[in-house]
This record gives sequence, structure tokens and C-alpha cells, in this order.
Amino acid sequence: MIYLVEDDNNIRKLVCYALKREGFETEGFACPSEFWERMKHMKPQLILLDIMLPEEDGLSVLKKLRSSSQTKNLPVIMLTAKSSEFDKVTGLDMGADDYIAKPFGMMELIARIRAVLRRSEEETVAPVSYTVGSLYVCPSKHIVRVDGKDVTLALKEYELLCLLLERDGAVLTRDVLLSQIWGYHFDGGTRTIDVHIRKLRQKLGDAGNCIETVKGIGYKIKGRDDV
Repeated sequence: MIYLVEDDNNIRKLVCYALKREGFETEGFACPSEFWERMKHMKPQLILLDIMLPEEDGLSVLKKLRSSSQTKNLPVIMLTAKSSEFDKVTGLDMGADDYIAKPFGMMELIARIRAVLRRSEEETVAPVSYTVGSLYVCPSKHIVRVDGKDVTLALKEYELLCLLLERDGAVLTRDVLLSQIWGYHFDGGTRTIDVHIRKLRQKLGDAGNCIETVKGIGYKIKGRDDV
């Protein structure tokens, strides 16, 4: 089931018709209040959400969806006449899975819907996670916890930690880490790795001891039996 929240009757009818022709069950809503009432009784697989709506705008609706444990993972595609880069980034940063500016082609919309649904189905498979001592990391959900408490990492710190965990105790040289995380053309020098590892260890506290320095070579994650 796909829900469409769109106050323009013509667009709503056209999109619902096109989706039904492609085999999707679809319900359209002219305003957020109708949508919220329906959500009490049935959750959809995906939501198509306009930004410019009566009662409350689509970004407000999106924020509510993402703040609820029952709907935070529901796929949402924003449909809007706002097409500036700022508007797209705002919607995506607030948790939208995709963003399509009006006017849009029906074939493109259907392709985007299928792509988002595929990603959603893949994410429902039990995610790979890592536990080393008091450290827990789930890359697909971007979760890092120490002793059950969330830890906030900078992007490069997070990517370094995930790469080390994925290699499961293998020693990674500074050059390998640099090329994998920063790219082959990064010219910041291997000292960059040492600085980020130091900050990463600090943020992880005692759990940071699972990152072992291999003198003259690079770093590795201690095996589970070593921690």
C-alpha cells in the first residue's frame, strides 16, 4: 500500500491512477488530517508526501513520522514544486528517502518508488552488527554504542571504525586506510589517520582499546577473544 498526501486533486488522481496501473495499491489524501486518521488504522509500505499542504506542511509531517518509533523507518518520497538544492537537502536531512520536483514524469516516479522499496526490503533483513567488548556497532543503522549508550562520531571516524570492524582483526596499513576512507588522491598524509584514530579512541573511552596500533604498519581491531 502506498499513501499519497497531495492537495492538488488533478495530481493526486493522476498519480493514484498511474500507480494502480502498475499494480500498486494506493490511497490519496487531500490534507494531513485525513492522512493521520488513516495512519491510525493501517500503515503503508511507502508514503508520497507533498511539501506545500494545507493544515501543516510536508516537512512538519515528515518530522512527526521520523520522531515516532512506529513510523520512523517508513520510506518517504517528497513530491514538491520546490526544486532548489537547499530545499532538497533540507528534505533529505530531515529523513526523506528521495525527493522528486514537480513536474515529474510518471515513469520516473514509479522507478524511484521501486528503488526506495527495494532498499527498504533489503534493510529489513537482519543487519550486520559488531560487538567487541562493550562496543556495539550496526553500520546499516549508523549506530555506535558503548555500554548501551550512544556515541556520536564524525563521519571519517565512523567510517574508520566500520572498516576496521569489517576486516575482523586484519592489520590495515595507514595507506590502505587513507585510500579507502579519503580516496586515492587525498594528499593530507598518513598523519591524518593517526589524528582520527586518536579522536576515535577518546570518544569510545575504554572501548577504544579494541583499536590496536601495529607499530610501523597501521591499525587493527583486536579479536573478540583478545578484548
